[in-house]
Amino acid sequence: MEISKENISFWLKQLQSTICDALEKADGKAKFSSENWTRAEGGGGISRVIQNGAVIEKGGVMYSAVHGDAPDFLFKESEHTIAKEKTEKPKFYATGVSIVIHPVSPMVPIIHMNVRYFEMDNGTKWLGGGIDLTPHYINETDAKFFHSELKKVCDKHHSTYYAQFKKWADDYFFITHRKETRGIGGIFFDRLNENAEMSFEKNLAFWKDVGSSFAGIYTELISRNKDKTFTEKHKQWQLLRRGRYVEFNLVYDKGTKFGLESNGRVESILMSLPKFASWEYDHKNEVGSEEERTLSLLKKEINWA
Repeated sequence: MEISKENISFWLKQLQSTICDALEKADGKAKFSSENWTRAEGGGGISRVIQNGAVIEKGGVMYSAVHGDAPDFLFKESEHTIAKEKTEKPKFYATGVSIVIHPVSPMVPIIHMNVRYFEMDNGTKWLGGGIDLTPHYINETDAKFFHSELKKVCDKHHSTYYAQFKKWADDYFFITHRKETRGIGGIFFDRLNENAEMSFEKNLAFWKDVGSSFAGIYTELISRNKDKTFTEKHKQWQLLRRGRYVEFNLVYDKGTKFGLESNGRVESILMSLPKFASWEYDHKNEVGSEEERTLSLLKKEINWA
């Protein structure tokens, strides 16, 4: 199939549908609502949201394809030939699928995935994306499974991609003001185009495999954990960990920044936030508790795979 923004967008729409079907089946109760939206400056998307399910408290699988004048924060003026009067700007096209799932049970992890394609009319084009996992309680067996599955996807395409993109995720999903990672990381990559060993076509195949791996990985984690018992203490800890999630998304996340600064649809952009979260002043965990153990594992450079 010819590589074009139209074909990439079509593939992303199909990915959205496939993932929603898999998540509905895994939940067993709730169904996704669907809403088409348009952006005044150009383009739009399809927001699919699931709420109040047996497994999923709130989640979204968002597709977008937007275009128009490139926002100023995307480039340096010196990188482009722009008239002094600045009457012209580069045109951009961005399309992607973004997912965040907040489960009912604190034993089921939060998951995030984003796969996106970006191009400008000056010939610039690149791929970005990744998957990361945020357990409320870190289960080492699950962490190893998650990272091993991502490593398989990476290794299929390039021997260095997992180590490279795992480190990128560790660094990116780091809550600097808390001095802790958001979760156990995963893989993250941005501005992936081509290099001496990988053509754009080969990187596109890798990018598609990342997106296609999501449903199988997460439904397995749901199946492993959805029936585990939990207490009110576990639920309160879940709310605190969701608070950390909110802090990262609003302070550091580039996707949130891009969406808001490019006048994207606010409801879709902030879908990543949980339905309920909590901030407790100067919270302290009991010594030797499950919560303390989880905090001790929220750090970079753990070799889960």
